[in-house]
Amino acid sequence: MSLLRFAAAVVIYTGFATYLYQPYFRNFHPPQYLFVANACLASLGCFVLSRRWTSGFWASLFGGAVYGFGPFALGLAKFHPTAGSLAAAIPWLFCPAAFCTRSKRRWAGWPLSVLPFLAVALFFQVSVHYRLFAVSTQARLHLGDLASLLAPTVMAERGLTKINLIGFYHVPVAGLVMGLSMFLVARRFGIMAILVIGAVLASFKSFLDISPIMWAAIPVLCCSILLGAGIQGLASAGPTDRKWVLAVAAVMGALSIVTLLLATKYFGVFAGLGKEYARLFVSTAKMYLLGTVAVTILFFMAKAKLQLSWLRLMILCSAMAVDIFFSARFIVDEIF
Repeated sequence: MSLLRFAAAVVIYTGFATYLYQPYFRNFHPPQYLFVANACLASLGCFVLSRRWTSGFWASLFGGAVYGFGPFALGLAKFHPTAGSLAAAIPWLFCPAAFCTRSKRRWAGWPLSVLPFLAVALFFQVSVHYRLFAVSTQARLHLGDLASLLAPTVMAERGLTKINLIGFYHVPVAGLVMGLSMFLVARRFGIMAILVIGAVLASFKSFLDISPIMWAAIPVLCCSILLGAGIQGLASAGPTDRKWVLAVAAVMGALSIVTLLLATKYFGVFAGLGKEYARLFVSTAKMYLLGTVAVTILFFMAKAKLQLSWLRLMILCSAMAVDIFFSARFIVDEIF
């Protein structure tokens, strides 16, 4: 990875973090400036880690942005700032395992993969010792939190004291679906195994005084890497891959219809009490529709054997940038 691309990622992530938090700087206490650092370091760590599987700069950049500026990472602001620091450290701790597999010491990959899990356990042990309690061990994921996978901004409106945001924004789901398909077909089960282990740990009550919320950072990170790989896959899909691109477009279209139906349901709530949620569901449906249109264009380009990878990336990344820009702004405003 060139230093120029690394520097460009640093500048872009820092600029976006400053844009998100700058309106609240005047009210920040010194520890709260960690929110800015955490978002940048988390995104940059995922960017570096994803380069193991994704060679494209923009694909890796958006994969990192979805992790560091995604609903999960931003939602950690309701806890102590050091909770976000732990989430930011996790991708960096996976780097030794990821990149050693490219050398002669491939056998060291799995032992080194344990490092992030040990770091989470050690963080909570040290927190107890110093009475920091960054994240309550009673804080865990509930079935209601799964709704944020579909509509993160709607769940943020419901209140972050009640909801733990997990998942991603709307348009990037296209990359996730494509990336998941690619890794399954290619039988790259290593990252899938880590994703499943993290998801299982996040699904149960705390043990060893570790909050399940922090285990969720691991599957979110894995999905962000899959997402980056999927973006590159969509940008370079050929005529033989068009069925996969069409399947992704169909998924995005289905999500836009589902959220639009939910908007209709909330518009019908007595005395207009659900109007605000209904409007957010309409906005969510528009974002999914934007993703559907973008992927459909890529499908017809693949069918017509038009390579033009730069144009495909521009179409897809522009749609994702709009989504991330407005959705992250909304979530930060809800938090502060």
